Amino acid sequence: MKQALAAQLALFLLLGAAPEPAVRGDLLLSTDAARLADYGLFDAAGTPAPGVERYTLNTPLFSDGAEKDRYVWMPPGTSARYRASGALAFPVGTVIVKRFAFPADLRQSARDLRPVETRLLIHRANGWAALSYVEEDGAAVLKRAGKRIAVTVIGQDGKPLAIDYAVPNQNQCKQCHQAGEAITPIGPTAGNLNGGLDGAGPNQLMQWAARGRLAGLPATGVPRLARWDDRSEPLERRARAYLAVNCGHCHDRAGFASNSGLYLNPEETTPAHLGIFKRPVAAGRGSGGRNFSIVPGDPDGSILLHRMESREPGIMMPQFGRSLVHEEGVALIRQWIASLPASGAGAGR
Repeated sequence: MKQALAAQLALFLLLGAAPEPAVRGDLLLSTDAARLADYGLFDAAGTPAPGVERYTLNTPLFSDGAEKDRYVWMPPGTSARYRASGALAFPVGTVIVKRFAFPADLRQSARDLRPVETRLLIHRANGWAALSYVEEDGAAVLKRAGKRIAVTVIGQDGKPLAIDYAVPNQNQCKQCHQAGEAITPIGPTAGNLNGGLDGAGPNQLMQWAARGRLAGLPATGVPRLARWDDRSEPLERRARAYLAVNCGHCHDRAGFASNSGLYLNPEETTPAHLGIFKRPVAAGRGSGGRNFSIVPGDPDGSILLHRMESREPGIMMPQFGRSLVHEEGVALIRQWIASLPASGAGAGR
């Protein structure tokens, strides 16, 4: 074996090339590595290793304006299985990667990016493990207890903006990714992947199926989550997509906020569970003196919008993952609530 490896290395040196990096699937399954680099998912320049595929979502989670690159790696010869709701069923050994970076200027989101964090979800034999790696001195290192990172950018108004970026601790990861007693992926659902990479080109689900990386994809009837910021799509579909992605992982019958009775997952159709004339389970200062989660036609009388507009701990929603108010998201939900008929009929279609 040693002779074969030596011969291979000699051949690479002779050809003037270095061996391609390889993902350490064995390490992913067994070890919470101290450094992200130990897994071999990316080379020193940040280029994905062979088999680490980039994907995008129709509607992503808002994270204080951070830009996010998403990747998935599945062990060779394996594939995910289609599910109409919830995340795709990924095989044991899968790692889902999300890299966070902030641009110097939020008005030019693709330029001068500063990496801050990489999150992994690793599907091990006993379930999913969530790990956060923080950029420190040129290396991404494991931070189980989370971390606060001071980020300064130019905001949408052209003025300096200070962001108190929060790397989640492991308990917070579990709360957001909770499905019953287990941890599960959130973003890569069939509905949210049902579109082209970066919103253009061939359909991602069809591409995965054609390459043997997705099994069971039906020919018709695949759900599709709207792009929240695409004004050509119906207002209600955009608003429901935004709430599903930013709130629906907790506000789900199997989620962290299951006892609230407010369910914002894409499949929900009952108006009361969507918040229409729904009273809070536990009235408190989070209600802001309002009586219902959503009052059709009255955004300012709706608890849901009040909590989205807040930055105060104990009131703001989502309670994790942001320190800023997402003004564009708030504007979308305000417009949707204002458009609802006073009877509440039609919501959840």
